[in-house]
Amino acid sequence: MNKQIGFIGGGQMAEALIKGMLAAKLYSADDIYLIEPNTIRRELMESKYGLQCIESHEKFWSECDIVLIAVKPQVMSKVLAAAQPFVTDDKIIITIAAGLPISFYETQLGSNGFKIIRVMPNTPALVLEGTSAICCNNNVTDKELQIAENIFNAVGISVLLDETYLDAATGLSGSGPAYVFSFIEALIDAGIKVGLTRYSAETMAVQTVLGAARLMEKEKKHPAVLRSMVTSPGGTSIAAHHFLEKKGFNGIIMDAVEIAVNKSIELGKQS
Repeated sequence: MNKQIGFIGGGQMAEALIKGMLAAKLYSADDIYLIEPNTIRRELMESKYGLQCIESHEKFWSECDIVLIAVKPQVMSKVLAAAQPFVTDDKIIITIAAGLPISFYETQLGSNGFKIIRVMPNTPALVLEGTSAICCNNNVTDKELQIAENIFNAVGISVLLDETYLDAATGLSGSGPAYVFSFIEALIDAGIKVGLTRYSAETMAVQTVLGAARLMEKEKKHPAVLRSMVTSPGGTSIAAHHFLEKKGFNGIIMDAVEIAVNKSIELGKQS
């Protein structure tokens, strides 16, 4: 791949993507540029990965064919205002900010003629196990969209969606790791309550979740079918499952995802 890519923002997600791209040999360090205002973070990224760190937006945008904006939604307007004089319609702009629709970028940049790809990744990308939902505007070609897919596939898997469904993806996979971590924490605490050491409880809880996910991935069966495999008549699993059903476990998870989706929609309206 001969295009040069630049990152605005050098936080954890940007670092995960850079690490994944380098490991997959999509880019060399010489082809990756970075704007990061935090001096300590900028120097760390430069020394760790050999990136080309640039302070000027003018030079940055002139060097990069693809620009990946990895900043929080709250500072996106400021970033786009600084970039706006130097953006041209041949650049591929990728954003990973939650909640902000493509129309927000078109408005902030003063044109609907730019190539904009919106992505909702999640934090398992930090260990190359991420899930990313991708959409784009009509200015992006299939070949350009494939570039974005390759980048995010380097840190996990990607799913192409219409932008209408990006808020749903945010509530499910974007925020999803938080729900899973809460579940794992509860399993660990439960193990400790019934007498296991913290180390034993944590080891078993993490591996139980990993193993269950891998089993479902491999078997490609409905979760109810897989659950029946460990639910013996009159046994421990059915007793526990009955209690979860009485407490509305499934409904609680569904409500949590819906709340996250609505919050994503709200963030988009505030932009």
